[in-house]
Amino acid sequence: MKQDKSKWIAFFTQQVATEKEKICSRYKNYKDQASAINQYINDIRDNSIRSLKANSNELSQSELLDEILIITYASYIVMLDARNSVWPYEYMAFARRIGELWEPFCKLPFEYPIKKLTIIAPPDFNKVQDTIKRDATNYIDSLKLDQETKDELKRHYAIPWTMVDSGGIKLGLDLHFEQDGIHYNCDFKSGFSSNEKGNTNRLLLVASIYNSLGEIEKTILFVRQPEDDNNHYLQTLKNSPYWDVYCANDGYAAMKRFTGFDMREWLDNNVDWKNDISSELREHLEKNDLLRYLTW
Repeated sequence: MKQDKSKWIAFFTQQVATEKEKICSRYKNYKDQASAINQYINDIRDNSIRSLKANSNELSQSELLDEILIITYASYIVMLDARNSVWPYEYMAFARRIGELWEPFCKLPFEYPIKKLTIIAPPDFNKVQDTIKRDATNYIDSLKLDQETKDELKRHYAIPWTMVDSGGIKLGLDLHFEQDGIHYNCDFKSGFSSNEKGNTNRLLLVASIYNSLGEIEKTILFVRQPEDDNNHYLQTLKNSPYWDVYCANDGYAAMKRFTGFDMREWLDNNVDWKNDISSELREHLEKNDLLRYLTW
């Protein structure tokens, strides 16, 4: 496995080396250069995984997933190196980037599960809204009241809906899957800091809507950081009746129950950020006290 990882890191490094000069000559702005390099690496990774899947008849599902994780991790290593070479990381951008890469990586065992599960699409809010309105109207009509009173109740019930911008409410989260008749609606967060109020309120609203749809819908929050490293916004979600919250290793344990794959064990056996990145990037991170953010 270590040999395979080294092979893939060398492969991505070589590919970037042949293209980076062209990209930098094409784009003069360093942000555009970084974006183009990232997209180039993403395309190579996607093509590599596509080729792997097309020739994976002799691989078990576990072996296929293992290979995909290795390819993805290797692409991340080279992507961090390449980005830093044209646009050196400062702490906020680097910490955010490590969190951004974590979510799609954790989703891979759900996309290639060992246990049976099915990726599903999230419900459409407009349809959910119509169902809620219809059920409420039918209930009001069933009451033993005169028609004038029923109409007045419907009018009052309609008032809050006029305040809701349905186009602004999206029920889509980071991952939706069905297992054993339950719909799991999942969000991945690197961590909760002082600017998370708006996102916290949105997550509460979305989860409350799912909760109104019945027992078949469950909402789960996976958080990369240990619980004590997050602020009160995480506790607000954890203490609400809507979210099941799993932090750090508890999150990996929950992922294993769903997918059958032990991500924590895989990370321990294969991921070595400090020694897998280039010496140039490592020196930059050490100089700027950024190595501490290389934790999954």
